[in-house]
Amino acid sequence: MSAEAADREAATSSRPCTPPQTSWFEFLLEEALLEQHLQKPSPDPPPVQLIVQFLEQASKPSVNEQNQVQPPPDNKRNRILKLLALKVAAHLKWDLDVLEKSLSVPVLNMLLNELLCISKVPPGTKHVDVDLSSLPPTTAMAILLYNRWAIRTIVQSSFPVKQVKPGPPQLNVMNQIQQEKELTENILKVLKEQAADSILVLEGALKLNKDLYVHTIRTLDLLAMEPGMVNGETESSTAGLKISAEEIQCQVCYDLGAIYFQQGSTNPAVHENAKEKFFKTKELIAKNGSSSLHFTIDEERLAGYCQACGVLTSSSDDASQQATPYSQIHSCMKSGNYQDLVKIFLEDNLTLSLPVQFRQSVLRELFQKAQQGNDALDEVCFKVCVCNTVCDVLQGRTIDIQFCQLFLKPSKEKIDFLLEVCSRSIDLENASEALKRKMAAFLKNLCLGLEDLQLVFMISSHELFIKLLKDDERKLLIDQMRKRSPRINLCTKPVTSFYDIPASASVNIGQLEHQLILSVDPWRIRQILIELHGMTSERQFWTISNKWEVPNVYGNVILGIKDNLTRDLVYILMAKGLHCCAIKDFVHAKQLFAACLELVTEFSPKLRQVMLNEMLLLDIYTHEAGAGVSGERPPSDLISRVRGYLEMRVPDIPLRQVIAEECVAFLLNWCENEYLTMQVPLPLVQTNPYVKLGQLLAATCKELPGPKESRRTAKDLWEVVVQICSVSNQHKRGNDGRVSLIKHRESTLGIMYRSELLSFIKKLREPLVLTTILSLFVKLHNVREDIVNDIAAEHISIWPSSIPNLQSVDFEAVAVTVKELVSYALTINANNHFWLIIQADIYFATNQYSAALHYYLQAGAVCSDFFNKMVPPDVYTDQVIKRMIKCCSLLNCHTQVAILCQFLREVDYKTAFKALQEQNSHDAMDSYYEYIWDVTILEYLTYLHHKRGETDKRQIAIKAIGQTELNASNPEEVLQLAAQRRKKKFLQAMAKLYF
Repeated sequence: MSAEAADREAATSSRPCTPPQTSWFEFLLEEALLEQHLQKPSPDPPPVQLIVQFLEQASKPSVNEQNQVQPPPDNKRNRILKLLALKVAAHLKWDLDVLEKSLSVPVLNMLLNELLCISKVPPGTKHVDVDLSSLPPTTAMAILLYNRWAIRTIVQSSFPVKQVKPGPPQLNVMNQIQQEKELTENILKVLKEQAADSILVLEGALKLNKDLYVHTIRTLDLLAMEPGMVNGETESSTAGLKISAEEIQCQVCYDLGAIYFQQGSTNPAVHENAKEKFFKTKELIAKNGSSSLHFTIDEERLAGYCQACGVLTSSSDDASQQATPYSQIHSCMKSGNYQDLVKIFLEDNLTLSLPVQFRQSVLRELFQKAQQGNDALDEVCFKVCVCNTVCDVLQGRTIDIQFCQLFLKPSKEKIDFLLEVCSRSIDLENASEALKRKMAAFLKNLCLGLEDLQLVFMISSHELFIKLLKDDERKLLIDQMRKRSPRINLCTKPVTSFYDIPASASVNIGQLEHQLILSVDPWRIRQILIELHGMTSERQFWTISNKWEVPNVYGNVILGIKDNLTRDLVYILMAKGLHCCAIKDFVHAKQLFAACLELVTEFSPKLRQVMLNEMLLLDIYTHEAGAGVSGERPPSDLISRVRGYLEMRVPDIPLRQVIAEECVAFLLNWCENEYLTMQVPLPLVQTNPYVKLGQLLAATCKELPGPKESRRTAKDLWEVVVQICSVSNQHKRGNDGRVSLIKHRESTLGIMYRSELLSFIKKLREPLVLTTILSLFVKLHNVREDIVNDIAAEHISIWPSSIPNLQSVDFEAVAVTVKELVSYALTINANNHFWLIIQADIYFATNQYSAALHYYLQAGAVCSDFFNKMVPPDVYTDQVIKRMIKCCSLLNCHTQVAILCQFLREVDYKTAFKALQEQNSHDAMDSYYEYIWDVTILEYLTYLHHKRGETDKRQIAIKAIGQTELNASNPEEVLQLAAQRRKKKFLQAMAKLYF
């Protein structure tokens, strides 16, 4: 740098950018000096930081006479400052590489928005809706610059950034950094939302075949002049710095390629677009030369992009890439050329170059594609699996379970392919004896595992089988097969045709029974049973699988059917339907139940009603697992059928208790409280315990907002639950003559067992119902006189405070029930802060303090947007804060104890001072001082460290006291804001520690 240039830069960078204490004449003189500097042909550009200074001064808010902060005024001074910032950028030829390195995102956003404004782009206009070809050249170029910067900023934000090690903490500097970080995040959020529009704008720019112009210092001066003095020069096509169409396309292609490459992580097809754009960029650079571009491109990064795209999107003309089996398999998988894929695996069975893990990963990918609905891949999966299995056999590995599953239904085609793979995978002339023995053992075991003798003959007569097994081995195998089926005369010689050999009746029956077990098609089941009963009338085919289970209440009725075929068909259809229902295969369950209903309607009204009841339960399950998950109310027809079932009075109908249980839970979950409390028949309440329990729950939920005296139903519900949780006492005289007390855990005095009650509650999803029953059990848990740690719950005041016979309640079972109910409730809604507080109280009562703190903090986090808002006082009550204090104290985190003492309505100085006196604290101690806002505690800390001679910690405490926002003379609003800010940071730090 020359001396003259150095003087110019020093003079420019050191001069003030606004004249707070100078006249307008001096300010305009400095402006003229800057313009003179910009217009001189100097190799040294002006410092980019001038843009920051000009824009900061222009955007400073003003203060009116009433000391109210106002937006920056649109006056001559601010317009001149913005114009100066634009001139510095114009001097740099709007090179985004230079601007992005030196300017932050908020400053560059402000600069480009000023460029849009001065280029007469209407504010609020969506750029994607503007026709670039119809705009003035400088206006179109301004839009392109902004959208290019938007795309580049999004891409840059996705790169990892090395964190700079912070220096000594300075409050003002930290506040500025935090404000700039939040502003940058907000701008990035907006840019990402508009990313699709920006991509469309740049794609449209590639279609422009004309040169554009970017603003220079001269055109900016013309725009700043009075409208009558411009004479339309800035609207002409020659105003500004000319940028050729090819240069624009080169830079836009590069920026679009970068954003497409970033988006390709979630959409692989987008990599093709990125590859196209990068290759186009390379062509334009080769054609024009990188030195001729006004906007430089990092050619090393471009080369890296092109190389990555070449790997991710393999090229068909790249012979070197296709040379390896890996790339060939990748290409076949991508193009769907599965014939060549199988061929590669077959050829590799001889060379064994592919690792077993790679083979398995390809097969897993094929299975996943097949499970997604591509039935054509079933055959490919089988062939690849056979190739892998033969490879495993030759290398001495165990046969995979997938091969066994695929051979559950062997066929002639499958055996043919298997034998082909075996023949092509071993070179008999050069193979070792060990390799031959492995292959022979595999074929021998395969024969022993097949039931169809025709398939066995195919293998035993194959040339490979005859060469591998010796005569005595083949004879031994034939003897083993003869023992399995003595009626078949096996041949040791190759058989020309296998289809004229009749199979035995026992083989046919076994195959049909196997199909009967696997089938879920009701008409196929009927056909198989007809064939089986035509072969033999002695068998009861409903007994062939021990997995077929029908409830006892139904089994007696079904097995009473006189016709054997009808009995088997009804039993199997119902058993398979119930199994499909249990595994949530509701489609097949409905088909099976519908076929069974059609069958029994002809001869048994009793079984017809049974099937209608089971189909009602199936419809409830189907809705709850489908539309009900998204909150869609069930159809009125289904609700009417549920009511009809509960009110049904058909005599001698076998009923399953689970259906009534599910019906009541269904009505409670969909807030049918009016029906349960007012319309359900009284005899039904008296005879069905679930209806009675549902009625009491519904009535209690309805009365929750009402006055205390209207809570009669709450008292009734309380008495019912207490009776269920009571134990019957029995006295027994021992051998020594003493009388001992025996407690029976399951009481028969209540309307149901406690386990049944718990099972019923776990079918409920309505938050108010769950909260009601949970608060009841919490209150029952708290009734014990010897309990130290009560559990808090919502609506706990509606329940009675005492029990007449306290000894009769099994409080151990109540405690277990509370834990199970809270765990279940949190699976329904993990963000219910009241349920989280209950869970925390349970851990606190059982001395699990770290877990308790986890849930106390989680409860506060979910209701305050991770402590960015104030935690409601009904969540962090004084009792909760005191328990958090005790948890921290018992975990030896004494500094945290002192900070939490500030959260109480009245600061607990005694506990805080005592905690700070502890010297074996396990927390970060002095690093927490920034979260203390109570000056008395900070003063005590200063005294304590002075007394102990801890100079460094004393200085930290003094620095914390010295913060201006903690000055006692400040208005109350300022003090509260300072306290709230420290609360937020402390709770967030605690959450990161315990989550």
